[in-house]
Amino acid sequence: MSSERPINPRFDEDVHFDLVAPGPARYRTRTDKPVRYLTVVDKEGGAVLGYVWASDEDDAAAWVPRSAAGGRALAEGGHWHARLQEAKGRGIPPSQALAEILATPEGNRGRALPAPLTDAPNTDAVKSLAKGE
Repeated sequence: MSSERPINPRFDEDVHFDLVAPGPARYRTRTDKPVRYLTVVDKEGGAVLGYVWASDEDDAAAWVPRSAAGGRALAEGGHWHARLQEAKGRGIPPSQALAEILATPEGNRGRALPAPLTDAPNTDAVKSLAKGE
């Protein structure tokens, strides 16, 4: 009896890869340029869940969950990411996406504070804020 395993005949088949369309349009998720951001708080207790930031200069915008808010902030991120993705799909600049969020501030678990937008030097500054640094 031979100890060799038989070679799978499928290894001789020709393989073809078909390119699929790229995914949905998205803003860039990082920039070294100045950004403006808004704060999202929990509807129940008012704790900060995270921040939605944007920069027209680099066509960038994203959600940054606040570390101290844990899983609730992570779960809330899907709502804000979806709103940003939908805005990008319509071809509007990130600053207009933030204005639309302020006009209809309700999320799933959170809501955007009606306060004016806050300026930050870049995305790293917003991320540091979210980490509590």
